[in-house]
Amino acid sequence: MTANIDMIEKVYAGLESKLEKVRAVLNRPLTYAEKILYSHLWEGTSQEYQKGKDYVDLAPDRVAMQDATAQMALLQFMHSGRKSVAVPSTTHCDHLIQAQVGAEDDLLRAKDENKEVYDFLESISKKFGVGFWKPGAGIIHQVVLENYAFPGGMMIGTDSHTPNAGGLGMIAIGVGGADAVDVMAGMPWELKWPKLIGVKLTGKLSGWTSPKDVILKVAGILTVKGGTGSIVEYFGEGANSISCTGKGTICNMGAEIGATTSLFEFDDKMAAYLRKTEREDVAELAEKHAAHLRADDEVYTNPEKYFDQVIEINLSELEPHLNGPFTPDLAWPLSKMKEAVKEKDYPDNISVALIGSCTNSSYEDIDRAANIAKQAMDKGLKLKSQYTITPGSEQVRATIERDGQLKTLTDAGGVVLANACGPCIGMWKRMDIQTGEKNTIVTSFNRNFAKRNDGNPETLAFVGSPEITTALAFAGSLSFNPETDELENESGEKIKLDSPYGDELPLNGFIKDNEGYIAPSEENQNVEVIIQPDSKRLQFLETFEEWDGNDYNDLPILLKAKGKCTTDHISMAGPWLRFRGHLDNISQNLLLGAINAYTNEAGQVKNVVTAETKQPHEVARDYKAQGLGWVVVGDENYGEGSSREHAAMEPRFLGGKAIIVKSFARIHETNLKKQGMLPLTFADPNDYDKFKEDDRISLVDLNELAPGKKVKALLKHSDGSTEEIYLNHTMNENQIEWFKAGSALNLIASQNN
Repeated sequence: MTANIDMIEKVYAGLESKLEKVRAVLNRPLTYAEKILYSHLWEGTSQEYQKGKDYVDLAPDRVAMQDATAQMALLQFMHSGRKSVAVPSTTHCDHLIQAQVGAEDDLLRAKDENKEVYDFLESISKKFGVGFWKPGAGIIHQVVLENYAFPGGMMIGTDSHTPNAGGLGMIAIGVGGADAVDVMAGMPWELKWPKLIGVKLTGKLSGWTSPKDVILKVAGILTVKGGTGSIVEYFGEGANSISCTGKGTICNMGAEIGATTSLFEFDDKMAAYLRKTEREDVAELAEKHAAHLRADDEVYTNPEKYFDQVIEINLSELEPHLNGPFTPDLAWPLSKMKEAVKEKDYPDNISVALIGSCTNSSYEDIDRAANIAKQAMDKGLKLKSQYTITPGSEQVRATIERDGQLKTLTDAGGVVLANACGPCIGMWKRMDIQTGEKNTIVTSFNRNFAKRNDGNPETLAFVGSPEITTALAFAGSLSFNPETDELENESGEKIKLDSPYGDELPLNGFIKDNEGYIAPSEENQNVEVIIQPDSKRLQFLETFEEWDGNDYNDLPILLKAKGKCTTDHISMAGPWLRFRGHLDNISQNLLLGAINAYTNEAGQVKNVVTAETKQPHEVARDYKAQGLGWVVVGDENYGEGSSREHAAMEPRFLGGKAIIVKSFARIHETNLKKQGMLPLTFADPNDYDKFKEDDRISLVDLNELAPGKKVKALLKHSDGSTEEIYLNHTMNENQIEWFKAGSALNLIASQNN
């Protein structure tokens, strides 16, 4: 029986009556996204909400957390005043396993190196009724798709690629750990009512083109900011022709366009996947309620009337893409890569090709990649680049081992890595190049910011499908196009690869993982959560102090960030992941990757009190010791990237008071609010240029802070002159209460107590 089937039955049982009430209020056709949103309102429907303006309280059905973010989320949950989680929740150990030599050795080493963290997560999960997926069981998003996602449901997850579950028709949204704490503590979850982007897919994929190319194309159209504040809903005959896991791939990488989430309507492909993953009960329920698990017919007939933006893509005309380097929205049709390599001076030689990850590790993905590898070997070709395979879950890994794909890929020379995130998130001990060495890699991952995969700023990472990545591994050349180009084998013969084929689902079903999961039990509430006092990786949290009611006066600028400043720049991943449960230690990475606008360098800032130049965390600690708050000034889309709440907790912990930028990425702005920071944006973006290195900033009249009301800032220059500027914020009444209480968690704890 499906996990939490009683909860799923309850969702479906109330769906029709809830939607009848929605229709009575709105009196118009509904998109699929709207049906899920309105049916998950905390207190039901009383009005039509304004997109991009109104905040609503929602009641998600479940929560999922990966180990890197679960540490801080569960440490915070301990302060919530509850004995167990209010909704089904799971912890997944996938982020802390470093790829180095191969799956078996890497996993054993990770279990040894991370033992205290895994023991902590297992014990705290048991204590509070959270399901626990052991290291090696798989990547959170693949495991969720295989076990928990269901059409019409709503989930939040502490990872930006949580929208992967949209492949099963679910609204699944990446959030910070503090949001997860809200829901696990039985509180409503707050969201600004999203805009709607409709993507109409016509035609059908064929040849070398895959579902990955759909989102690579969309990313090129919308850019990394184009989906911000929006849900992307895919529909049309083309959408119905894509496999369930292919849909998941598209939704997963929707995080790269800044979208709140992405989803597809329920269809036969989803029903087939549910049945293959032994969830016949959910498939039958969804089929019974199928009319409610898609948009109304009028919406798909006249999409321009119901979506804020409509994009149409003909899958029959779509060609394979490679996106990159350094940003996931730089989209190159494969036919343009030769030209791009010459014009941009990209290194043509591919040093490493990597397939798998949470984005592309389904049975279909691996089957198509193996098809290419078998063809190549049969035709006398050998790999010219290093080649790695990351299965998404033990269920997928065991199944492709049984069915032979794994042997094909390893016979070709591929190295199988652990069922974990690995190189996709920077957990990769790369030994073939030196830091600073310019080189090209190709991956089937989702994100390719500088230093993202291997910590080397000179690695140019291009994102494509697993089958294109595999073909390029045999070519060893970025400019190779398997649709048109030939390769030469060792006998001197000219060889052309045929387009790939792969089964969407295993004919003999999946081999279920029965050992990697510990289910929640009410008998475990007396489990003791133990953190050693001298632990360098784990630390019990202290609550942040509440606002004292005074203005913030004469705050120095810790850093003025220039250009792109992602959560990777604010709180790096890679080796820093080991400190995710120790706020003091991980705060040493604060803003190490951000470019200082005053020096054009990263990792060093000026202490305006002592005139010394040190790392940002050192200067922040000195300011804090002196009782000085401070601010960060930033550029556009500040906090783009992962849902990393540490990027908000670290500045708060080290005494920061406000982040002042041209614009924020959605998740990071919310995370700052949750931690009691003031996220402010320039009313006039040109005011960014007015902030000088030795300035002092005062934020005044904070006792009059109110929704929609600008915050006045006084800018005092070192020559004694002053300027008055105005800053916007998006805090509503409840979020202002978070600020006053010192954090959202402080407010929750007081309410639960």
